[in-house]
Amino acid sequence: MKKELPRFLLDMLAACPRSGAGVHSWLFNVSRQLWAHRTRDEIVATLATAGSDCGRNIPNREIEAAVDRAKDCAWKPTKSTGFAPTPAASKTWPCVDAKARAAITLDGPGMPDLWEASPVRVEENRTEELIDLLFPGDPLLCCGWSSSNFHTQTREEWRGQLAAFQLIVPSPMAKPTGTKKSGPGESSHTLDNTGPRRFLVVEFDTGTPNDHAAILLHLASLAPLVLAVHSGGKSLHGWFYCANQAEFNLRCFMEKAVALGADHATWTRSQFVRMPSGTRDNGRPQATYFFNPEPIEKGDAQYP
Repeated sequence: MKKELPRFLLDMLAACPRSGAGVHSWLFNVSRQLWAHRTRDEIVATLATAGSDCGRNIPNREIEAAVDRAKDCAWKPTKSTGFAPTPAASKTWPCVDAKARAAITLDGPGMPDLWEASPVRVEENRTEELIDLLFPGDPLLCCGWSSSNFHTQTREEWRGQLAAFQLIVPSPMAKPTGTKKSGPGESSHTLDNTGPRRFLVVEFDTGTPNDHAAILLHLASLAPLVLAVHSGGKSLHGWFYCANQAEFNLRCFMEKAVALGADHATWTRSQFVRMPSGTRDNGRPQATYFFNPEPIEKGDAQYP
């Protein structure tokens, strides 16, 4: 008798994206987890069933290719307990690996290199265009003038106003308001009303912007860096496209970033980050130094 699949894996199987939104990446990521629980033929059959409503016919050869490719980097249980604890269940974050950070930042690339590496040049006053590309359609967005003054409404309702904002939640909201974790009533900025992750943002509290640029370019070799926004102060915010990715993989990536000095606060889905090309509360522009829309256009967000 087959063992029942873990809850997180059942959730992954139930979350097949629509055609054009990353079906191939989903096949690969789910395959990595299924190898620990099912045979090759069983995995192929399971994925064929789970992906049957994605909006297109998924050829068997595409499924088989993803399954075979995933085998070399499949998750494996540990010998000691039979199961490896998922990073998502961990309550602690790694300490900064000063040696690894120095190896990346010392004599490494800086802000000019990040600018030169950008596939698309973003001039000032392009906030509205960036938001249209980052959040296509008309999703609910939570934007803030400050961390205590914010609102959630549709993208079209925000149109023409966003350049004056300094904060945004980097994922669409699931509903206009949600239950607050503390205190009575509801709020338009809660974890409860934040939708699935679309972008995972990496930002830093220590070091120089040149250090941050070097680390973001390093992390871009591991995951799809879409945007790098200057805070208008002393840090850079790197936006990594992560739609439809498993929390396990994203947590692994975030731990790598934290070990290089990133602030783990942005792991929380509802955490405010800097509005791309917005305006800080001191009036300084939050310039966009790097923009690569290709991962969004392809729906490609593979994580190691």
